[in-house]
Amino acid sequence: MASSVITVLRRGKATMRRTVVPPLLDTIYPPRCLACTEFTDSAHGLCSSCWRETHFIAGSACACCGVPLVGVAVEGDVCDSCQRHPPAWDRGAAAMLYHGAGRRMVLALKHADRLDMVPALARWMAAAGRDILAGTDLVVPVPLHWRRLLGRRYNQSAELARAIARQSGRRAVPDLLQRRRATTAQKQMDRAARAANQSGAIAVHPRRAALIRGSAVTVIDDVLTTGATLSACTEALRAAGAARVDVLVLCRVAFGESRDV
Repeated sequence: MASSVITVLRRGKATMRRTVVPPLLDTIYPPRCLACTEFTDSAHGLCSSCWRETHFIAGSACACCGVPLVGVAVEGDVCDSCQRHPPAWDRGAAAMLYHGAGRRMVLALKHADRLDMVPALARWMAAAGRDILAGTDLVVPVPLHWRRLLGRRYNQSAELARAIARQSGRRAVPDLLQRRRATTAQKQMDRAARAANQSGAIAVHPRRAALIRGSAVTVIDDVLTTGATLSACTEALRAAGAARVDVLVLCRVAFGESRDV
């Protein structure tokens, strides 16, 4: 009898948390748009103005980097850039373009402590990379050097990786990759300079190496520009025996957009 009463009380508390607490919190702290400061009750978390400025990648996209393809395209097609400079990884996907509200969300997540954005951003990424995640074993973030981590207090790619892994039922290993040396900020660097900057900077954590052999790994990052950082991660994973390496990013820089990341 006592145990059944306890069970009923626990269920009641759980129901209250689901049905009463969220509306109460929304009344005290009305939800704001993920990309600006406007109040919004939209299910997707964006006000109408920012929704129009968010360029989600839908339809035909490059199988390697996720950039939208123009004209008639079929599954597996690769963009001109990836044909000229084949990436080190196998497949890639992106949720949106690094433009407008997408750019603002990336910068807020990276520099403005907006960890509240992570669940929504991770859902968009998981949807964009559904096919990739279905066949992956490990979800890992691009690592930050410890000095940069101290300054930011968190690795935004690691937070996205954890959320994506939870939502997709995959295993997240946030410390699988390490950044062995601090690299120069890559703003305005061209492809060759970025590759040189990342060369030898990333390695597999010695204690995690056994997890990689024969595994399919998906590397998570916030923005894909030239792919230098993701290539460095891929090379380290392949050297450790990964059977497959794919990448999944929040935003793809494309069509001559500014490289301010």
